[in-house]
Amino acid sequence: MAQNESIQNEKNMSDKKGKVTGIGGIFFKSANPKEIKEWYSKNLGMKTDDYGTLFEFREIDKDEKAQLQWSPFSEKTKYFEPSQKEFMINYRVENIEALVEELKANGVTVLDSIASYDYGKFVHVLDPENNKIELWEPINDVLTK
Repeated sequence: MAQNESIQNEKNMSDKKGKVTGIGGIFFKSANPKEIKEWYSKNLGMKTDDYGTLFEFREIDKDEKAQLQWSPFSEKTKYFEPSQKEFMINYRVENIEALVEELKANGVTVLDSIASYDYGKFVHVLDPENNKIELWEPINDVLTK
């Protein structure tokens, strides 16, 4: 019986930890975001809007719809700073608050406070090569409406 309780306690602890669950977005700089969106729409059939396109998929373990945002940004954007890279990846996460605390404890540079919107929570961090990473804890049902 003690072993079962131990296993359950470990599961409860892991459920409370923050973690990445997938890719939430792919963002890249473009000389002309409007033209590049039009090219992808015309040539690859992507339905684009002001932000790019939103891909839907099903989460394997939850049987819920989820989203991945594809967005070209102006090559002059400051949104990727302090990174000098031409791209930024957005990762879908669970329990963003716990993850941010773990990252801080590990000495990871957290660039801002967690921001909350009706479609989820966001925060930005830097990896060891100074790539800016966006972490997103989505609210899927808002995006699927």
